[in-house]
Amino acid sequence: MSVRRRPAAALALLAVLVLGGCGLVSGSAMTDNVLPGPNAGYPDRPLTGAQLTVTSKEFTEQIVLGQIMGLVFEAAGAKVIDKTSIQGSIGAREAVRSGTADAAYEYTGTGWITYLGHTKPVIDPQEQWKVVRDEDRKNGIVWLPASRLNNTYALALNPANWKKLGVRTLSEVAALSRKNPGAVTLCVENEFATRNDGLPGMARAYGMRVPSSNIRKMTGGVVYTETQKGTCTFGEVFTTDGRIKAMNLHVLADDKHFFPNYNAAPEINAASLKKYPAMAEVLAPVTRALDNTVAQELNRRVDVGGEDPHQVAKDWLLREGFIKEG
Repeated sequence: MSVRRRPAAALALLAVLVLGGCGLVSGSAMTDNVLPGPNAGYPDRPLTGAQLTVTSKEFTEQIVLGQIMGLVFEAAGAKVIDKTSIQGSIGAREAVRSGTADAAYEYTGTGWITYLGHTKPVIDPQEQWKVVRDEDRKNGIVWLPASRLNNTYALALNPANWKKLGVRTLSEVAALSRKNPGAVTLCVENEFATRNDGLPGMARAYGMRVPSSNIRKMTGGVVYTETQKGTCTFGEVFTTDGRIKAMNLHVLADDKHFFPNYNAAPEINAASLKKYPAMAEVLAPVTRALDNTVAQELNRRVDVGGEDPHQVAKDWLLREGFIKEG
């Protein structure tokens, strides 16, 4: 998932490359026969006559969120074009900014740091959303209110190590690293190992002393399996990943609030929202219902259970009463 945190300096060039050819592929129409459900919050189909394109990045959570958005628009009467699963952060972002797509779910921390070029996160989630909303207006993008879904970094450990070490916070990990460096080994992605909002910054903020020989770099999926096996004491995870629950991993508290807030929020092309203001109305109750528990379950069904993201999204919306079969 770390693709969404690409450094800001490369964005202009990537925008040209992505929109110029390989990044945006022609989308397909969604063909679900769905209507507003009892908890949709609106009685009619306010998007009748609209044609809306939804997009997302290519990792599981983003694809599921893109499908959720598309299904909600469908239920409200719109014809929906599915351009989800765009490679890299910049492709989906540029699609919304340029109007090639109308809307996507994006993360507030990504907006603030990656797209708007800031280096210091805002600790309060609501304030983080507000400053992103206000500053991104100049780019023709409207950020609707954010969800409680916060897909940020964390460290986790398996039940045996959790019981053995008794650590619950990153401050306690730091204290352990100073007292007994050999007890702290880390499994991390290559990018996390070098980013200032990753391992180097975390180590500085907490005063961790982890020898380089105790840091093992690997791909994201392997981090989870190696942490579960106990190959490393601690592993880098994303807080909404479904494998956390499936593997019974324990997530440590970021008690100094080092990691940015990555709350998911609808990111809408301003011209599209002006033309179809009901987009905000139909998304509002769905966004309010999204949190880390929901995301972990939906992600688990895809990543662990091998289910189709569209069906996973549809099942959740039906169960919550946001849509119903037509």
